[in-house]
Amino acid sequence: MNEEMLKSGTTTVGIVCKDGVVIAADKRSTAGGMIANKRQLKLAQIANNMAIAGSGLVSDIQLTSRVGRAEIKLKDVQTGRGTTVKEAANMLASMLYSLIRRPTMVPGIVAFLLAGSDKEGHQLYNLGIDGSITEKDDFDSEGSGSVFALGVLEAQYKKNMSTEEGIDLAMKSINSAMQRDVATGNGIDIWVVTEKGVRQAVRKEVDIGVH
Repeated sequence: MNEEMLKSGTTTVGIVCKDGVVIAADKRSTAGGMIANKRQLKLAQIANNMAIAGSGLVSDIQLTSRVGRAEIKLKDVQTGRGTTVKEAANMLASMLYSLIRRPTMVPGIVAFLLAGSDKEGHQLYNLGIDGSITEKDDFDSEGSGSVFALGVLEAQYKKNMSTEEGIDLAMKSINSAMQRDVATGNGIDIWVVTEKGVRQAVRKEVDIGVH
């Protein structure tokens, strides 16, 4: 079985805070009804001040992350400045759009939450599987367990919350998904994105199946 082609049933979360953006995901990847990987990292840093959380096929998440990171570096060199978060969102969305619109290519099955911070502020984008772009000024969740995470986010999100509060809320929302969605589980990764960089805030592994 090729792990690179496994479907990643998942829950990803993004939360806009007053001092940065919190981005999180669970650690389980699945192949049908089987747990294929209990330690799958679904977050990726694509620039000094940007990170993405992917939901969909593991191979598409990894490839798009690598290509996106390379394209942003290339754009930085060509323009002589840092790529803005909005520019990166449009670039990644164009890549996703091309994967499903070109008849000669195998369609991509992946969506992203993009968290970034620049002179325009702390930003969160939902990049749909169809190449759509939706900017969020509060929070969002994607993946098979998103309906459960969104319930917690709707009830407990507050404007101008700190990243420390955001980390706690991300933990609660993904834990809620792990309780009900069989494709979400085995732990949580949480990163904080600011204009100064990306830092790992939580890396928690859970060996039991549902908890």
